[in-house]
Order: sequence, then structure tokens, then C-alpha cells
Amino acid sequence: MVSNDKIRDEAMEISPVETEEAPRETALPQGQQTADVSLEEMTRDRLIEKLEEAEAASQKNYDLYLRSQAEIDNLKKRYQKDQQGLVKFANESLIKQLLPVADNLEKAIDHSQSETSIEALREGVELTLKGLMDVLQKAGVEAIEAVGEPFDPNFHEAVSQAADDGVETGTVIKDLQKGYTLNQRLIRPSMVIVSRKTA
Repeated sequence: MVSNDKIRDEAMEISPVETEEAPRETALPQGQQTADVSLEEMTRDRLIEKLEEAEAASQKNYDLYLRSQAEIDNLKKRYQKDQQGLVKFANESLIKQLLPVADNLEKAIDHSQSETSIEALREGVELTLKGLMDVLQKAGVEAIEAVGEPFDPNFHEAVSQAADDGVETGTVIKDLQKGYTLNQRLIRPSMVIVSRKTA
């Protein structure tokens, strides 16, 4: 890349003959001189002046460019920091809702040590499970009801088949592990046993 100093030096090395032959600028209103006179017709002094103007404009644009780049870098860093915060604390509200469930499980364990009734313990665990399912439902989680439904590979995973003439072939007769959806998107398929006709 040719430096601005070199261009200025070359402009100043115009021979006396060339300078004399170049027509002198006529006194025109300011602003009209640059527009009406071509570079070839300009004097050495005017060319140097034009070069200095171009240098000043170039420096100004370069400064603006550097400031814009710094602003973009700052925006990127702020965005990354915000994203990290969102990822880190995304589940905060869900966890707050699950804490009472953990409290209820602790109470159930305490009662099982002091109470003689198994029925009371079972009731406590059932209430805790209901509380947990309520929290999950509020978060958009729904259980997939599989038993009695036709086998659907989009929601069910067949573990085995069992002979059962009481239902149509390909019907889910047992749910080994419940499946769940989150906001209608599958997050875990139901593990099921599917019916088949007896041989």
C-alpha cells in the first residue's frame, strides 16, 4: 500500500515545465473549484490540499470504524454474559416449586420412623407424588397415558409382546415406565408391553 507521504512527495516532484504548462486556477466561488476543475488541471498546491483533505477524512472514518468495532465487541460480551446467566438460572422457578416436594418426602421419612401404620406412610407418599406431579404439570410436563391405547412408535417403546385375546393386536396392555411430554414434545417414551394374538 502506497503511503500518503509518498503520494505527497510525488505530487511535489512535478517538473517546472509541467507546472508552467498546467493552467492556473481561475478564482471561482469556494466549493465550485473542486467540482468544476479536474485533477489533471489542478495546481500542485491544490493537489496537496486535496490530499490533506482526503487524509483527514480517511482518519475520521478510521476512528469511527474503530469505535464501531469496540461497540460491537462490547455488545457481544454483554450478550454472552446474559446468555450464561440465563442458562445458569433457567430452572430457578421450577426448583423453587420442587423444594416443598422434597420437604414433604423428608416429613414422610420422619413419620415412617415414629408411626407404626404403613397406611399413614403410603398416604404421605401419595400426597407427595401428587404435589410433584402438580409442579411438573405447571411447567408443561404431561404423562402419556398408554394402557389400552394402540401402540404408537412416536410415544411408546415396546419392550416385549404378550398374548392377549381380550384386546386387539398391537394394543398396549402394560406400562412398565411412564412416558412424558414437555409442552407437547416427547421427552421420554413410555416403555410398554404390547398385545399379540395367541398362536
